[in-house]
Amino acid sequence: MLPSETMIWQPEFTDKTLSRKPGAVQAVMLMCDATGLSQRRACRLTGLSLSTCRYEAHRPAADAHLSGRITELALERRRFGYRRIWQLLRREGLHVNHKRVYRLYHLSGLGVKRRRRRKGLATERLPLLRPAAPNLTWSMDFVMDALSTGRRIKCLTCVDDFTKECLTVTVAFGISGVQVTRILDSIALFRGYPATIRTDQGPEFTCRALDQWAFEHGVELRLIQPGKPTQNGFIESFNGRFRDECLNEHWFSDIVHARKIINDWRQDYNECRPHSTLNYPTPSEFAAGWRKGHSENEDSDVTN
Repeated sequence: MLPSETMIWQPEFTDKTLSRKPGAVQAVMLMCDATGLSQRRACRLTGLSLSTCRYEAHRPAADAHLSGRITELALERRRFGYRRIWQLLRREGLHVNHKRVYRLYHLSGLGVKRRRRRKGLATERLPLLRPAAPNLTWSMDFVMDALSTGRRIKCLTCVDDFTKECLTVTVAFGISGVQVTRILDSIALFRGYPATIRTDQGPEFTCRALDQWAFEHGVELRLIQPGKPTQNGFIESFNGRFRDECLNEHWFSDIVHARKIINDWRQDYNECRPHSTLNYPTPSEFAAGWRKGHSENEDSDVTN
């Protein structure tokens, strides 16, 4: 190997890099530009076929249109990966294979940057059973954030563990136990009271007001153990999506602005966002489908 060839051969071009065509072609181009080697000689040094190096794929024009739409959706919903974008495309009537979406998604340089999470201690994990019908179990929790002024705001989140519907995200500077009961009453006006509500042992959830409310309405309060958020995994998962897709993506000037943005996101979450746990219908679609199937079964039982 010539000295100039030795100098240009950098450690970054590993066997793994050269085993992929884009990496090998990049190495060939760099060697040709830096040393003046012929393309044939550079291909021989990298072990890449000359015909492979010179081949240019001619994708159909449909790929350009689809790639443009994928980019538009990715910019509109920055925290959506290729699978959810694939589902959105299917909803638009584009019946494309998920592998094709994956290829165009990555060729466009798109990708959701994963935020690093602190590793916890390894503990035994018990399965959190999903209820068999709506309104059997709700999960509640608080999520904290701040306005642009630095003032803290508090968000009460509540989801139905079966349908995955977000029942409320109430935003305020402070929420007491009495206010929690009023919020739950407002939810019950249009969907009734749940059999069970799962929460942590925060003061708002262990106060006398909520305990009295639960007794009056026949609701069981199920408190998880302190320091074990995995026992309330459904709401923790929702809170993660809420923070990732809404709170981290917006800068709230005041509480009115925060309430509008968060309420719009909640509506989008329920009505537009495909949910992977439900096999990609939205929570509202899943709930409507369940109610329709349940009512049809009841009608057939009455007929029989």
